[in-house]
Amino acid sequence: MQERKSAFQQLDYSLLFFLFVLMCISLLAIYSAAGQYNVPIFFVQRQIIWFAVGTILMLAAMMVDYENFKNFSIPLYIMGMVMLLIVRFVPFLSAERNGARRWLGLNNEPLFQPSEFVKIFLIIALAHLIFLIAKKPREKSFKSDCIVVGKILAVGLPPFALILVQPDLGTALVIAAIIFIMILMVGVSFRMIGLLVGLAGSFIAFLVWLHNQYFEFFSIFIKGHQLSRIYAWLDPSANTGGEGYQLYHAMQGIGAGQLYGSGFGSGVKAQSGIIPELHTDFIFAVIGEEFGFVGATVLLVVYFLFLYRMVIIAFNCNNSFGTYLVAGVIGLLVFQIFQNIGMTIGLVPITGLALPFISYGGSALITNMLAVGIVLNVNIRTRHYMFGEEE
Repeated sequence: MQERKSAFQQLDYSLLFFLFVLMCISLLAIYSAAGQYNVPIFFVQRQIIWFAVGTILMLAAMMVDYENFKNFSIPLYIMGMVMLLIVRFVPFLSAERNGARRWLGLNNEPLFQPSEFVKIFLIIALAHLIFLIAKKPREKSFKSDCIVVGKILAVGLPPFALILVQPDLGTALVIAAIIFIMILMVGVSFRMIGLLVGLAGSFIAFLVWLHNQYFEFFSIFIKGHQLSRIYAWLDPSANTGGEGYQLYHAMQGIGAGQLYGSGFGSGVKAQSGIIPELHTDFIFAVIGEEFGFVGATVLLVVYFLFLYRMVIIAFNCNNSFGTYLVAGVIGLLVFQIFQNIGMTIGLVPITGLALPFISYGGSALITNMLAVGIVLNVNIRTRHYMFGEEE
């Protein structure tokens, strides 16, 4: 017997509440970080506009039954690939900044970053693919796992490669994280997972060997500025004049915050303008310095509860396609959160990824809001039964 509930009753208000808390933290952090520009309210107003646009798109993503996403998975994927190809091969329809060509635009003026939307398109496409794979019974064998993984890689690797050569290592790693979480969701054996992890580790070892023995070939895979970031990550104090400048001062600021922080708007590093573009990729340094360990922990707890609600939605969903969609979104957000905070505290190399819902910006924020809209869509259309689940 089905228990009928309206869309408003099905809406996960806890998820929305944690999203609202993240919005508030974002506006406070951006106001403080943008103090070095003497017009912090301008950045706050722009961020509010982006939140408003993102909210509208989030609501729009909720209105269409997510089952219909299956009908659009291939067209959306093709559209994403076409945009990436235009960015790569049609210079007059794209824009270049700091040696990277990542934006669609006119007269070298950027309009938006297609790779951000490709993340969502890829989640939908892979969710549909593994839904189709899971519908057909398959034998539990290594050969079968290879075929399944091959299909997923055939869909995921083209956008990964086109984004990597922009170059945009950070977003390419996000694509890799989405691919990996979808491979886990399809139910391959631990042997296959071990093989994939081993291949990834072997490739990294191969790059290290190339760096030491044949640097000219190594530079084909890793560009100069990316290598400088790796050097800066390995020894920030020895590279304070180059790529390690931001990381070194960000870590100093976070360390100075100690337990309770220096207070809102009182961070020495945050307010002095020492760290450039602090309101974007390195905004966690503001939170760490001005609100200390306690403030940073509060942010992490909010993130945990936010993602925990998504996990609950995925478990409660009795439609495998919906579960795959939510899993893809979780993988998208978890990797971005880990990568951004990790690079700010020196745990991983700097890749230029924004902190979801906190960093100042348009394309990334809208993409993440769309992703939340998909999760809420799955939740409000999950049917609940008094006796058992839907077959």
